[in-house]
Amino acid sequence: MAARVISRVLPSITALPSRLSHAPPHRRFYALASCAEVASISGRRIFVRDGGSRIARFGGRNGGVVVAAERREYRKVRRRRVAAAKKTKEKELELSVKICLEEQLPEDPEILDITEIMRLNVPMAMKLAFERLNDSEYTTRDTVITDVGGYESVELSVLFCNDEFIQKLNKDWRGEDHATDVLSMSQHIPELKLPILMLGDIVISVETAARQAEERGHTLIDEIRILMVGLTVHGLLHLLGFDHELSDEAEKEMENEEELMLKGLGWKGKGLIHSAYDAEANGASCDHPLDALFLFLISQRNHISELSKDRKRAGSLRFYKPKFGYIFCDMDGTLLNSKSQISSSTAEALKEASSRGVKVVIATGKTRPSVMSIFKKADLAGKDGIISELSPGVFVQGLLVYGRRGREIFRKNLEPTVCREALLYSLEHKIPIIAFTEDRCLTLFEHQLVDSLHTVYHEPKAEIIPSVEQLMAGVEIQKLLFLDTAEGVAGTIRPYWAEATGDRASVVQAQPDMLEIVPLGTSKGSGVKILLDHLGATPDEVYRSSSYLEISSQHDSDRVMAIGDGENDVEMLQLASLGVALSNGSEKAKAVANVIGISNDEDGAADAIYRYAF
Repeated sequence: MAARVISRVLPSITALPSRLSHAPPHRRFYALASCAEVASISGRRIFVRDGGSRIARFGGRNGGVVVAAERREYRKVRRRRVAAAKKTKEKELELSVKICLEEQLPEDPEILDITEIMRLNVPMAMKLAFERLNDSEYTTRDTVITDVGGYESVELSVLFCNDEFIQKLNKDWRGEDHATDVLSMSQHIPELKLPILMLGDIVISVETAARQAEERGHTLIDEIRILMVGLTVHGLLHLLGFDHELSDEAEKEMENEEELMLKGLGWKGKGLIHSAYDAEANGASCDHPLDALFLFLISQRNHISELSKDRKRAGSLRFYKPKFGYIFCDMDGTLLNSKSQISSSTAEALKEASSRGVKVVIATGKTRPSVMSIFKKADLAGKDGIISELSPGVFVQGLLVYGRRGREIFRKNLEPTVCREALLYSLEHKIPIIAFTEDRCLTLFEHQLVDSLHTVYHEPKAEIIPSVEQLMAGVEIQKLLFLDTAEGVAGTIRPYWAEATGDRASVVQAQPDMLEIVPLGTSKGSGVKILLDHLGATPDEVYRSSSYLEISSQHDSDRVMAIGDGENDVEMLQLASLGVALSNGSEKAKAVANVIGISNDEDGAADAIYRYAF
């Protein structure tokens, strides 16, 4: 995992006295993490000199962890440097802050605004901390850094990432397999006598910050300001030798310095002060603004998703790049639950994926009017929705395909002889049948199962035409659908028509109590392939590594994810870069899928999107 520097190296020049301190023989470096987690950026190595253990000692405010690091090994990043300002006659110190975005974090406008705020405010916090070193009279502070004037520059990097990245840091370096909000790591090694004071790295998950902002009623920018001001100030003071865990006096001295620095930075009102009010309202004692901040942060320590670690949280997809350009979704048994409804969770997942530029395409045995009706009820239809009359889609088992601007690009009809035989069979055995002809449904007689196709499955209300000749007159039939009990379909109707159609047509099932007769050589998968060719996209191969599912190196915009459950989804699942069959699906679908998701009544389609699509 690589990081990219999205802003230049940002020098902040300030005049400081040039006394050079002599470091004591022992070392103490501090890194604060709000939820008792500390790690280094992936691609660097952590070393701690304390009996050979990785964690030098535990302690710190409300469970913070103190660790040390003494080496950097950066991966390649994209950087653009700005020449440092020419030094004046008075010795000046260059404060160099690198603001970085982790490679998989999209350049969201709000995130870019945050980086600009940090570009301006982090050097201010550093400057205040360093200027106060000269006049410091605190008796408990470790003087490993007494005066920064002997250095030519001071470096600090701030990396913004998502939960997946920071979770990996926790797992790799601490064996804690969950995300946290902030991690920080010292890089200062006094024995090296370097001209550069490398303070270290601060890693912030903007995904967790956004979630906490919502919980606290803040904007994301306000939340980042809280994290950066509170934790940067606290972390800087640790780096400069303060340690509130040593004694009551040490705690008082550090809190006093924190308060003075916060006042110097002008952080009042919204953010820290509001946090204090909130904490006091809840009965917590907050002597100064940072207490409220840390009370909240520590309360988040055990805030770990009950879902699998691989699943993104609802509302978090803005912090991830899509792995697929297209997601093809089946309807019955997939997007729809057992009540034939799109749940609110599934609707939100579809909206969120679409808002991130992923093209969600419906591939179903249903007619287009039926799908439009269902999506309209979920507020997902129309110009800004998932489906409209102008959107592409695969309908009626791939027999009607609509491309760009919603124009029909493919149609396949059943042979009239097959249609006639099936309609006569329906009349003879009193088994209801539906003829699908574009956006209409036709039948020969009234039946409660025919009514259910409209009331339960939202298909167009069937028109009753009492004779075979009249029904077939002047229409093209794409498919026929028999309705019966599951036992009747499995024991009688399917065996008969699997043989009777011969090489003229095929039979397929999407539901246990329905049997469909479709043109030979067609399927939902073939319809998806026709649409992808029309759109200029080609699904790639999928292979499994020893530890996880990987997608080949094809461009993300061409990758295809498919979610289905039925026998009629088999070809589509096989075609996709990643095929997900829900656990409620047929054994045939699950046998060909790359992964098996949870059921449709557990919002399996939404889970698949949050787990695999980003």
